[in-house]
Amino acid sequence: MTSACILVVDDNATNLKLVSDVLAFDGYSILKAVDAEAAQEIIRETRPDLILMDIALPGMDGLTLTRQLKADAHTRDIVIVALTAFAMKGDDIKAREAGCDGYITKPFDTRALSGTVADFLTSAGKKRRSHL
Repeated sequence: MTSACILVVDDNATNLKLVSDVLAFDGYSILKAVDAEAAQEIIRETRPDLILMDIALPGMDGLTLTRQLKADAHTRDIVIVALTAFAMKGDDIKAREAGCDGYITKPFDTRALSGTVADFLTSAGKKRRSHL
């Protein structure tokens, strides 16, 4: 079990529930947002360890929010992983250029999701320790 806090940002209720349920089952603490504005409010109140960010959100898109978070000294070290149906050639590059630390395409393997999230958290922890 883990105590890591994950913010799932997705405007699709089915995807939001599925991702949240899978990760909660494996012991993660889950926060949910249906758009970028709700995510910003949650981040101000509770700093997550990792954000699973849908790119296509109503209003402000996920890449814009990612750029804002990575430009802010208080949030730049939060791990942000794009979780998106955008799977065209170059979409992963656009996500990384916006500041995403990783990229997972939908549909995703529910059996592998928790392990993938754990890998991102472990990798981020190693990077932080190497900068101390």
